[in-house]
Amino acid sequence: MLRQRHLNNPVRNTIINLSATGRRKTKTMNTLRNRVQLIGRLGLDPEVKNLEKGKKVAHLSIATNDTYFNKEGEKVTETQWHNLVVWGKLCDVCEKYLKKGAEVAVDGKLTSRNWQDKDGNKHNTTEIVVNELLMLGSNGKGN
Repeated sequence: MLRQRHLNNPVRNTIINLSATGRRKTKTMNTLRNRVQLIGRLGLDPEVKNLEKGKKVAHLSIATNDTYFNKEGEKVTETQWHNLVVWGKLCDVCEKYLKKGAEVAVDGKLTSRNWQDKDGNKHNTTEIVVNELLMLGSNGKGN
């Protein structure tokens, strides 16, 4: 059984894991700042755009499911959709191998941006900028 003790340090926040044997492991909290890890399925094929100077960007959306039992004992599944942004060479992998229904694991960071459309309407969005992507299993269609 592991216990965790959080220390507030003005220089660095750390977690010290205390195991049943009393051995201490220290991990820097800075590595956990603004980090998102998700496993989900693609809702659509990736949308890859070629930008100037040879840069690429891919937009994807994945669904994650959370399942629980309500007061009546019925199984309830809630789906959350997450917008992903992929840059650089990882776009080539997305374009070549990922299709709607594919299961992926991603590691990245949350970002928010605001913009105005041509009609002057303000829009806000929150996205996950992907640093790492792992293709998992089949595409959900038996392939």
